[in-house]
Amino acid sequence: MWEADPGKDLFADGDAPRSEPAKGPRAVTGELTSEDLEQDRTLRPKTLDEYCGQSRVRDNLRVLIQAARERQEPLDHVIFSGPPGLGKTTLAGVVANEMGATLHTTSGPAIERQGDLAAILTNLEAGDVLFIDEIHRLNRSVEEILYPAMEDFSLDIMIGKGPAARSIRLELPRFTLIGATTRTGLLTGPLRDRFGISYRLDYYTVDELAQIVRRSAAILGIGIDDEGAIEIASRGRGTPRLANRLLKRVRDYAQVRADGTITLDVAREALSFFEIDELGLDWMDVKVLRALTQTFGGRPVGLSTISAAVGEDASTLEDVYEPYLLQRGLMVRTPQGRKATPAAFEHLGVPMPHEKV
Repeated sequence: MWEADPGKDLFADGDAPRSEPAKGPRAVTGELTSEDLEQDRTLRPKTLDEYCGQSRVRDNLRVLIQAARERQEPLDHVIFSGPPGLGKTTLAGVVANEMGATLHTTSGPAIERQGDLAAILTNLEAGDVLFIDEIHRLNRSVEEILYPAMEDFSLDIMIGKGPAARSIRLELPRFTLIGATTRTGLLTGPLRDRFGISYRLDYYTVDELAQIVRRSAAILGIGIDDEGAIEIASRGRGTPRLANRLLKRVRDYAQVRADGTITLDVAREALSFFEIDELGLDWMDVKVLRALTQTFGGRPVGLSTISAAVGEDASTLEDVYEPYLLQRGLMVRTPQGRKATPAAFEHLGVPMPHEKV
């Protein structure tokens, strides 16, 4: 229950929702610039038919959205989970477009006070979609406001203090809440259970990423052949956001060092120039693997020790770099620490410890 000050407007300017954008984990090839963000919005599909990949999720959503529209009801609350860059925010926009609804976007870290969320909820109209990115980072006191809002479409407000305090309930229009999280385990049980629809997004195949690269190239007016698209997709780490970013960097290289068209040879030269190897590893990935294989000789090493060796924050290593190294089988977690696999030694051309003389 939210406690309001009786001497001031419930939703005065001081309690207005903040417009600060969500800050996600750092991208492996650099920070997002304002140009990148604007182009990312341009490249995002608007409908399920335009959306590439995640076929299981798309098919399910198509049925659920059609059913909700035929009943003229809002879609049930949805939670999307999965690693960064797989299209959770894009899917939220697609759902809103397919439902013919207005999308309101915010993020967990931006909602600092109960009044912030209360202001957002009371400004919604019937059928609107509220998207909360990084929903696992909501304050617990703020999260409690969501419980009655999601279940009963109401907002409980406590006015006054002491013996004179009284509770009032504001009715909210029926809306759809879409949450996105990269850390499902950090969601509280009560919040997770209130989502009627839950999907985890998977990494994309090379063919799916190549389709996305070709679509993005057409939107940006970039000349690219199928082999060039597949080469970029193969180094996109199964992530559309990264594949699109690599496409734009290869475009820059092709414009300056070639004739502007992205072919297989141009893509390979550009990606090598930007230090993205054939597995999609960037210079920090390689630095981590070299620390494990050469500096520590293949022995298990703690995360804090790796962090000190490569000069990168431990949480960034764990959230941004480590998942892909684990996925590609280049690193394993053991009770003693992180350890390079034989595949890592082979990829770097470093002899295994027992082969040294």
